[in-house]
Amino acid sequence: MEQKIGMIGLGRMGGNMARRIARAGLGVVAWDRAAGARAGLAGEERVNTVQTLADLVAALPAPRVVWSMLPAGAPTEATIVELRGLLATGDVIVDGANAYYRDSMRRAQELAALDLHLVDAGVSGGVWGLGQRLRPDGRRPAGCGTARRALPAGTGADRGPGWLHCGPSGAGHFAKMVHNGIEYGLMQAYAEGLSLLRAKTDLQLDVAKIAESWRHGTVIRSWLSTSPPEILAEDDRLESIAPVVADSGEGRWTAIESVETRVPTPVMTLALMERFASQGHDDFSNRVLARLRQSFGGHAVTRDNSRS
Repeated sequence: MEQKIGMIGLGRMGGNMARRIARAGLGVVAWDRAAGARAGLAGEERVNTVQTLADLVAALPAPRVVWSMLPAGAPTEATIVELRGLLATGDVIVDGANAYYRDSMRRAQELAALDLHLVDAGVSGGVWGLGQRLRPDGRRPAGCGTARRALPAGTGADRGPGWLHCGPSGAGHFAKMVHNGIEYGLMQAYAEGLSLLRAKTDLQLDVAKIAESWRHGTVIRSWLSTSPPEILAEDDRLESIAPVVADSGEGRWTAIESVETRVPTPVMTLALMERFASQGHDDFSNRVLARLRQSFGGHAVTRDNSRS
């Protein structure tokens, strides 16, 4: 019988992960609530899309391995609750999306009481989904080796031992949480450095070319440094992009954990605060600052005519 893996959530990463598993020679039974996401895998060899979660479970041989790539919070919670009524003893749920590690610990305990396994796997690799590195927890139920072989870590020169069993339930998502906190800090540093280069207009710097040169043999080269040269080559002013940076939750969890453990993480936490600021959450505080300068020092304030 052909080995098969169920894939739930066919969005930015889940869809490409399904393709990669299928191209490794395994069968994939795929489901997403959105018909358009399911249609995106139409014609992919060894991928069978289904209409419901019940259809997905019914199409998998036991013991089943069901891999979820859904957003953290309510979507993941509701799906796992539904799967609890569909799966059987020994089946495995792999949560490969971003999730709060304490939720993963709770879910693992709840599922264990039903003789089901939860593996929380922190997946890194971006939207391309063809070079993931995974950090699962310490449980190794049947079927997970199949998934590991189908998703070898990295591609090309970056290929390496990206699979790591981090520890007990919750460890995989905790490691991914810290990973994303570091990512926040790195992105903030690149953004600030490139902004400073661009501001020095009297030197007539080609910021895109400088960013490209940093990718090769320099101390600050990284996987993240591959994007700025391409972005700036397309549009060096980025005027069509609103200066609003969203946060997906991992940075918040990292900051909260640093407070609770009393481990200082000023760079990662400040990067998170900068994202909040870009979302307009500092507008009122900045208005207060402007009025304070006016009140004690007589400094002029700039009026926002759009609000009058």
